[in-house]
Amino acid sequence: MRVKPIHSWDITKNDAIPLQKKLSQQAQFTPLKKDPRIIAGTDISFQNDIAYAGAVLFKLPDLEPIGSFIYEGKVSFPYVPGLLSFREAPILLELFKLIKPTPDLIFIDGHGLAHPRKLGLASHIGLFLQKPTIGCGKSRLCGSFEDPLASKGAHSQLLNKPDEPIGAVVRTKERCKPIFVSPGHLIDLNDSITWTLKCVSKYRIPEPTRLAHNFVTDYKRQKMK
Repeated sequence: MRVKPIHSWDITKNDAIPLQKKLSQQAQFTPLKKDPRIIAGTDISFQNDIAYAGAVLFKLPDLEPIGSFIYEGKVSFPYVPGLLSFREAPILLELFKLIKPTPDLIFIDGHGLAHPRKLGLASHIGLFLQKPTIGCGKSRLCGSFEDPLASKGAHSQLLNKPDEPIGAVVRTKERCKPIFVSPGHLIDLNDSITWTLKCVSKYRIPEPTRLAHNFVTDYKRQKMK
């Protein structure tokens, strides 16, 4: 995949926050132009300062896995809440350089618009790749919400302000904890919800990020033997 070099990663914490605010103005939340045929899910795991990034490609509509990719490298940016993308995105972008064929839609284990400065990992990655991205978080980073109904597919708005939705709280499995879905880039909230639910099987976590997590966890376990 091609990666657009929109900024350098040689950056400090103090510079990262204003950069996030600037980049958030560039993220586009628009309906998908066409239904995706190939999707990707990503996840990343750490062992001290070594990061293991994994991706699994799927073919729609049957969610058939068609490829898996791994990249490992050192991270230099510290763990800072709200600045996760400056720690993880450089490694993930190196991973995406290895991925063929190019996916039409990318699921990120993290957040997109649902971020204090409206630029979570999914939005940051989407700007570099210029591809539609969806953030699927297991927990809330910011915003307020009411619990969705208990049935599978039920969802409620995640609100930054009373009249400003930044994501959705989606029940992917009946009577199971919901996940937090938000658009990253080149997709809107409605399509983010729709495609997240289309990519759910019998588990709480959508298959793209669930299988990417399993893949990278197994790789890390083998490396540590």
